Amino acid sequence: MTTKTEAQRDAETREESTEAQAAEATESTEATKEAEATKEAAEDVQDDDAAAEAAAEAELSALAEAEADKPSGVGQGAGAIVSVALGVVGLSGGWLGTIASARAQLEGQLTTAQSAGIAKQISAMYGEAWHSAALVGGLFSLVALVIGAAVLARPAFGAPGKPQALWIKSTAWAGLAVGLIGLLLAVAKYTDLILGMPGTSG
Repeated sequence: MTTKTEAQRDAETREESTEAQAAEATESTEATKEAEATKEAAEDVQDDDAAAEAAAEAELSALAEAEADKPSGVGQGAGAIVSVALGVVGLSGGWLGTIASARAQLEGQLTTAQSAGIAKQISAMYGEAWHSAALVGGLFSLVALVIGAAVLARPAFGAPGKPQALWIKSTAWAGLAVGLIGLLLAVAKYTDLILGMPGTSG
């Protein structure tokens, strides 16, 4: 049996060492590749997160701009409420109608002679007062009617595609209706169609 020489043993040892180094280099290369793949995957995830965050911010910004451009409807709502209030004042007469009526009555008393006939005295002192109250109520009703109609017509002159709020439209219709009723009643009162002056023979 042949015994290995020192040179052969050294050669085998070097060969084994070279193989071990090659295996280590291969493992190191594979580990490096895996680390690079992991790093690239993490960067892709970060890029996706950044893109999603940017898209969400852009969407929020677009919504904020749309809300800013959208009319608030405060003026239209106020106009509708004012229309209803003026219509109610037109129906009731209000303090201005009371003052106008009292002034007409006082003026009739001052300008009518004591010797005037009964019909003239009634017309001067009460008829003119009644007509003055009807006139003031009619003016309030007319203004309510105009404001209500203007509020209802406002969307036609505004930005397209932006509908009027339902409560504004309902309130404006109410003001329009009350104003129309008040105006009709005022005309009927002024022309003595309702509650006219009683007839006299004087």
